[in-house]
Amino acid sequence: MYHVNRVVDGDTIVLDDGTRVRLMGVDCPESVKPNTPVEPYGTEATEFTRNWLASAGGNVRLEFDRERFDNFERTLAFVWHEEHSLNEDLLRAGLARWEANFSYASSMKTRFRKAQEAARQDQRGLWTPSQAAKP
Repeated sequence: MYHVNRVVDGDTIVLDDGTRVRLMGVDCPESVKPNTPVEPYGTEATEFTRNWLASAGGNVRLEFDRERFDNFERTLAFVWHEEHSLNEDLLRAGLARWEANFSYASSMKTRFRKAQEAARQDQRGLWTPSQAAKP
């Protein structure tokens, strides 16, 4: 079990020991990237992650896959509290896009694809008609 010290943005958290964790398989809109404007739903994704972690008491379980670190030396992980996946919940809420081209379990790719499809079908977040046409 790990304790989260702070949320950087929707898909990046920092643990109590200083480890930066990037949520594997999802990409949230930018909200704190230097020299980059806040993207639509970036703030909402960050707040979703904060609220999700608060409801978990800040305590999470991390699961790792084939790739352990990204290009920025952040730890790549699936973040869980009990039976709930933060990665998947962000997709289901329409606050992230799933990343199919990275190397991680096909079972998780299937779950993430289905979560994104549900958000798209229900026109949530990034998939609202005004946002879905944007790249």
